[in-house]
Amino acid sequence: MRAFEDYRSDIEPVKRSRTEKEKLLREVRETLAGMKSHVSRSLRQSVQKRVTDLEAELQTAASGRR
Repeated sequence: MRAFEDYRSDIEPVKRSRTEKEKLLREVRETLAGMKSHVSRSLRQSVQKRVTDLEAELQTAASGRR
């Protein structure tokens, strides 16, 4: 628990390198593939959204690099 609310770090997104994003994407895909059929639809959709968001970030980074 933090001593004070609204630290500057609470507002900023976590900065990850390209390799960290690729590793996270692999892990999230494995999580999605390992989900059982009884997992709630909303949880499955949120994980799928995370996959698409990470793929978009990597695409943007790749296109900006060239």
